[in-house]
Amino acid sequence: MAGAEPPSACAATASGGAGVDWAHLSDEEWRARLSPAAYRVLRTGGTERSGTSPLDREYRAGTFHCAGCGTRLYAAAGKFDSGTGWPSFFRALPDGGVTTRASVSDRLLGQKEVVCGVCEGHLGHVFKDGPPPTGLRYCMNGVALAFEPTA
Repeated sequence: MAGAEPPSACAATASGGAGVDWAHLSDEEWRARLSPAAYRVLRTGGTERSGTSPLDREYRAGTFHCAGCGTRLYAAAGKFDSGTGWPSFFRALPDGGVTTRASVSDRLLGQKEVVCGVCEGHLGHVFKDGPPPTGLRYCMNGVALAFEPTA
């Protein structure tokens, strides 16, 4: 479901839409909303195989959203080719759609987990080896993202 449209109820919002308590949907509700691949990544912290997402090669103007709840995460202007085979960004949108958390193993590897600030879905990891101006590389699972081109 890589490249899926953002959920229509919240495609243009930073907060994930009104009326849905995204962080508290049941496992059954998530399974009904997501493809098996998106569920594995967003809800269980899986990683898609490198080079499999068409969003790695998506460079049109637009916005990348959480494929789970539609929260705005990244502007296409912040995307770059990291050579990893995963969609990569040097900057997240400033409205809180992207949050990070670090486990002990993440700290040992020099990375932090990136999650959606609304539905808490696993998106990928952020590393400190990105390009200027931030020096960050948000390495995302394409199946966890939905792209909305600028009209």
